[in-house]
Amino acid sequence: MLIRRPADILPSEITDESLFWSRREWLAAAGLGVSSLLPGLRAPRAWAAQDDLKPNPWDDVTGYNNFYEFGTGKEDPKANAGTLRPQPWSIKVEGEVKGTGTYDLDTLFKGLALEERIYRFRCVEAWSMVAPWNGYMLRDVIKRLEPTSRARYVEFTTLYDPKQMPGQRSRVLDWPYVEGLRMDEAMHPLTLLVTGVYGKTLPNQNGAPVRLIVPWKYGFKGIKSIVRIRFLEQQPRNTWNIAAPDEYGFYANVNPAVDHPRWSQKTERRLGKLFRQPTLPFNGYGDQVASLYTGMDLRANF
Repeated sequence: MLIRRPADILPSEITDESLFWSRREWLAAAGLGVSSLLPGLRAPRAWAAQDDLKPNPWDDVTGYNNFYEFGTGKEDPKANAGTLRPQPWSIKVEGEVKGTGTYDLDTLFKGLALEERIYRFRCVEAWSMVAPWNGYMLRDVIKRLEPTSRARYVEFTTLYDPKQMPGQRSRVLDWPYVEGLRMDEAMHPLTLLVTGVYGKTLPNQNGAPVRLIVPWKYGFKGIKSIVRIRFLEQQPRNTWNIAAPDEYGFYANVNPAVDHPRWSQKTERRLGKLFRQPTLPFNGYGDQVASLYTGMDLRANF
């Protein structure tokens, strides 16, 4: 689902939760589903028959996730993320780009359209959920920053501050967390820099104040608490690929035909549901994104 907002709304001015749900209830009463709002982003029929795009409850979305900077358990981020200070915040822009410098978020997003998207989220551990995100299309930010013709990849880096992020005191990963996208993936309209969820400011445990969402990829691609964006000519090395290259590839596209070495990816468990369901290629967004990988071996480039 996508609803465009006025272009002058700042990231701190996100819809109150009660208004968010009132609008959705009105749309339902009027017979307007997700597919009628924007045909290009409608849910694939196979998924709609199973579960459509009903969001998981707030407690699921904000209380069960991966954010190793605050611990390796799924409940650890909510329990431990109170030490994060998301304001003030700035992002450093470097590399093959004209707009190098350090930006606060209001400057980075000023004048851009705030989007409201309900996306499926699929974790590599074979669990999934649906969440309503607020954010900005990454491609709009990239256009504003003006990459050079040599920029073929975009790299993102999470804050490194063990005082704020106690999980970074452990050696479970090589800190700081780093992720990357190919430029055409970054420019796809489904790719968001997220600043809110459920009409509220993004909670610390979900990656405040700004994180990445790429809905056709596994969740580890959605880097949180971003402090640096670099435009590169060469493919960056992402954190999980460094930690376990046989388990976590650079592309991280949801592909049920490629099993994780320690478990199958053919099915998934939606949080709150009793039974498992089939995993859809590209997490159900194949109609929109499969063309990005034409001619690629998606087993080798996992």
